[in-house]
Amino acid sequence: MTKNDPLQATVAALTSGQRFLVAAHEGPDGDAMSSTLALTNALREMGKDVVAYNIDGVPEKFTFLPGSDTVVQQVDEDEHFDVIIILDVGELRRAKLPARKMATTLINIDHHPFSEDFGDIYLVDDHASATAAMLYRVLAQCDYTISSQVALCIYTGILSDTGSFRYSSADPESFEIAGKMVALGVDPWMVAGGLYESQEVERLQLLGLSLNTLRVSPCGQFAAMTVTQQMFDQLGVGPELADSFVNYPRSVNGVEVALFFREMEAGVYKLGMRSKGTVDVGALARELGGGGHHNAAGAVLKGSLEEVHAYVFARLGADTTPQ
Repeated sequence: MTKNDPLQATVAALTSGQRFLVAAHEGPDGDAMSSTLALTNALREMGKDVVAYNIDGVPEKFTFLPGSDTVVQQVDEDEHFDVIIILDVGELRRAKLPARKMATTLINIDHHPFSEDFGDIYLVDDHASATAAMLYRVLAQCDYTISSQVALCIYTGILSDTGSFRYSSADPESFEIAGKMVALGVDPWMVAGGLYESQEVERLQLLGLSLNTLRVSPCGQFAAMTVTQQMFDQLGVGPELADSFVNYPRSVNGVEVALFFREMEAGVYKLGMRSKGTVDVGALARELGGGGHHNAAGAVLKGSLEEVHAYVFARLGADTTPQ
């Protein structure tokens, strides 16, 4: 394992390698997909041979990012790469790729706390606002000039993971990098339009169904929303349209922790949690077998909806499960 100066070790690997695979976690969010494409585009501009991979492909709202049409959802496990870079993944299993056997050098670039040390190079900073911000640090050290296409991806990743600079993760570095990307030609309105002003009708219909499930605890500090498989079937849509629904219970006045339960299959729910800072939902998620940050985390739970609701509210110390 390369423990000393992982930043320079990463720069050296990107410089010396020729055949790369870049991947991020399943169900990619804005940071995961933007980081994948930022690094993929940069390496291609350096003259490298690059495969961009994600088992779930590119969500529709990120198709405006350059290179999104080149992301593949399958890779031959017998292929071999000089370097595989896994981005924004707290645990290697979430990349859905047998990366260890496929790479000469395996690199983990991440900003999640307690990120698994699975790579030959472990470049992890849980104080970074986004994995995209860490990639900026890497590319700034390479013999490479950031293009407008790569700048667009970096900006989008930071914007997405800081909640449009609303979250506590929006630190001076994130604003500094964003400003540099705008100076390189990024149009903030174009990005905002792509992320927030291009919603499918079905997503708003799904949101309406989910909002009807809003439950707030009697103390007012905890709120939850749910999307069931029946709702998806009713509208003929998939789970990607429920992305970011957790922000709605989070916006309720007085709520400190928001919960979003998405039914994956009968008796299995994916839990997303958001905290305004007083509660470490990352610690709770790890206890539940998941992971994440202090203010944003998730896990998968088994049981009926009533059971998982009651269990999570009890673990949070709510006075009673909301009805």
